[in-house]
Amino acid sequence: MAEQLENYRVYAVKYAHHDRPASNNFIGGDPHDESMPLDYFVWAVVGESRTFIVDTGFDAKTAAGRGRSILNPIDAGLGKIGIRASEVEDVIITHMHYDHAGNHDLFPRARYHVQDREMAFCTGRCMCHTMLRNTFEADDVKAMVDRVFTGRVQFHDGVSHLAPGLALHWVGGHTGGLQVVRVHTARGWVVLASDASHLYANMNQGRPFPIVYNVGDMLEGYETLHRLADSPSHVIPGHDPDVLRRFPAHDRETEGWIARLDAEPR
Repeated sequence: MAEQLENYRVYAVKYAHHDRPASNNFIGGDPHDESMPLDYFVWAVVGESRTFIVDTGFDAKTAAGRGRSILNPIDAGLGKIGIRASEVEDVIITHMHYDHAGNHDLFPRARYHVQDREMAFCTGRCMCHTMLRNTFEADDVKAMVDRVFTGRVQFHDGVSHLAPGLALHWVGGHTGGLQVVRVHTARGWVVLASDASHLYANMNQGRPFPIVYNVGDMLEGYETLHRLADSPSHVIPGHDPDVLRRFPAHDRETEGWIARLDAEPR
């Protein structure tokens, strides 16, 4: 008998915003160089019996140090969709960059899911190079090591099926161990790309984001994203403000803040 797949609810929860020119978002720049800002998200995957938080954002200290502003605290956004951070039991870290792996104390009960290759990447010889380490926060990496020693990290190698209808897939590229999340929903298979593709334009035009460890893996990752998803509209980039315009809000109060990715696009 085939395994019954759950239809998860999937939310994009915006917590910060950063204005920047388009030239900063593509290797080789952009000839138009218009404004092309980034939004910062965490994601929630909610099933009947389990809830998974995907990435944990950055905190106020990191925001101040990197010239960023937090618009909505992550725990407040999760609260709007009925999730208490203190009760979350599963956190998926797509990769260990500062804007995806901070807020060390926000999920005290959670087990963290990380790729083997990502921990090796952010604790190994690649961090001897300023260009590769400057998007990591040492405190975030130390906090993850502490969790390893308290039994709160589950490592994954390549493809892992966490639950019926939810799987992790290594793609690399942006970092050595970046993973994407494939989720079954009422509208089909959705893929949370995280920084495998920051913007729709990166993957749709084959133009990689300039913060990258392996360009070849990033380009192959675009193919993987579309192979895993049911259609291009089922691939959700990691930082594109257009996500909040394409998908309906959770409710009127959260318009422009929280979107339902399991719902049909507008």
